[in-house]
Amino acid sequence: MNYQTSSLTPELQMERIDKLFDLRGLRAYLPGGYGAIGEAIAVAMGRLGAEVCVAGPNGSKAEALAQRIIQAGGRAHGLALDVRDTKAIEAATKQAIECMGGIDVLVNCVGIQREQMMMDVTVETFDEMYETNMRSAMFLAQAVARDQIARGKGGRQIHLLSVRSQLALRGRGYSAYCATKGALLMLVKQHAMELAPHNITVNGVAPTFIQSDRIRPHLEKPAFRNFILERNPLGRIGDPLEVVGQVITFASAAGSYMTGQVVYIDGGVTASQ
Repeated sequence: MNYQTSSLTPELQMERIDKLFDLRGLRAYLPGGYGAIGEAIAVAMGRLGAEVCVAGPNGSKAEALAQRIIQAGGRAHGLALDVRDTKAIEAATKQAIECMGGIDVLVNCVGIQREQMMMDVTVETFDEMYETNMRSAMFLAQAVARDQIARGKGGRQIHLLSVRSQLALRGRGYSAYCATKGALLMLVKQHAMELAPHNITVNGVAPTFIQSDRIRPHLEKPAFRNFILERNPLGRIGDPLEVVGQVITFASAAGSYMTGQVVYIDGGVTASQ
C-alpha cells in the first residue's frame, strides 16, 4: 500500500505573508470615489501604493481629490463621469485604462438615495435610482471586465452596497433604494460566477450608516439618532476607515480566494435583525 509521504500543507512563505495587504503596483478605478466613503477608499489605496483613478459627475471634485493623493506622494487621476449614461461609462473607463495602462481593481462607490414613501414613489425617481445604483454597476463591471479579460491577468471587482440589500427599514420611504441594493447583491453573485474562469473576483461591501456630511441631517434628529444607536449592537456610528479595511482585503492578496461574497460593515445590525 502506498502512503502519502510529503505534506499537503503548503509551506508558509514569509514573503507571501508580507504582501497580504500590499497594494503596490495595482491600478484601481473608483467611480463615485469622492463621496465620504469613496474618498476614504481612494486616499487609503493611494497611501498603500495603488495608482487610483477617481471618477464622478463633478470632474473638478474628482481632480481635486486626485491632487490631494498626488501631494501625499501617491499616483492619481480625476475624471468626470455621469454613470446614468452608458456611453459615458464606456468613454470614462477607456480614459482610465489609458491613464493607468489598465485596471486591476474596480471599486464601484456609486450610489444615491431619494426617499419617497411607497404611495408617493414616482416613475422619474425610481428610474433615476435604478439607472444610478443598479444599471451603472452592470455596465461599469462590463467595461472593466473587458480590459481585465483582454489582459489575461485576472482582477478584482468590488461594489459598495448597503445593509438595505438585506434589511428593509420601517417607517421610511426606501422602496427604490432597497430594491436597487438588493438587486446589486445578486449582480455581485452572478458576475462572480461568470468572471471566475478569468480569475476575476467579484465581491461587495455593505455598510450601515457611516459618519459623513451626507447623513448629518438624519443624525442631528435625536429620535432617529437614538433609533440607529439602539439597534446597533456596538452602539455607535461607523467610521469611513472601518469600511476601507474590507475593501483593501478584497483588493489585495488577502482576498484572493473570496468571490461572490457580501460583507456587512454594520456593527452587528444584520446579525441581530
